[in-house]
Amino acid sequence: MNGAEHGARRGGPVTGRRAPGVLHPPLRAGLGAVAVLAALAVAVFGVLAAGESRPGTVDGWLRPAEHVAGQPWRNVALAADFWGEPVGAAALVLVSVAVCLVLRRPRAAVLLVAGAGIAVGATMVLKPLVGRTIHGGHLSYPSGHTAFATALALVAAMLATGRLGLGRAAGTSLVLGAALVAGAAMGWAQVALDAHYPTDAVGGWFTALAVVPATAWLTDRSADIVRGGRGRR
Repeated sequence: MNGAEHGARRGGPVTGRRAPGVLHPPLRAGLGAVAVLAALAVAVFGVLAAGESRPGTVDGWLRPAEHVAGQPWRNVALAADFWGEPVGAAALVLVSVAVCLVLRRPRAAVLLVAGAGIAVGATMVLKPLVGRTIHGGHLSYPSGHTAFATALALVAAMLATGRLGLGRAAGTSLVLGAALVAGAAMGWAQVALDAHYPTDAVGGWFTALAVVPATAWLTDRSADIVRGGRGRR
């Protein structure tokens, strides 16, 4: 008879191994600070872009002189853009959730759906508030595609950090590095296809950095409360 069965027969609480958290403890303080700074950056860029319908000074520095229409790189940009569209994004989320469940990380699966959903939802809320447009009225700040790609990379890197047991410096570097690569790739595609201004992509990147760590903390906190409630029954 194992410990759980013994506890159940005695009428005591059934205990088990605590599910691994999605926010690795060494990362909490650092990513918390990053989230606060990222939220401030989203607000600052939003104020600077409010009501505009043309690229700003920073966009002029970053925006390529020519877009990729008719060039070999266009196919690369379109492929990246597809994974931020509804069909591609849904496929990515489903596959990623399946991987999390296979690895027995249900909290990571919850965070992946919640983090990506809230990040994209935040961009949808911010766009009409900022009111920046491109191509004759299409709201552009911040980029939802860039926020989505960054959010997925953040969750994947958080999962890897926990499984590898990385410390604060290595773990934070991995998480922020993954976010930078994914955000830069999708942001480049959006700018190259002339779907967004460069600062729209930057705003989307910061939006994910602000939202995902907070969502990870709430996911762990909620799961621990639920688990504690069950243990007291």
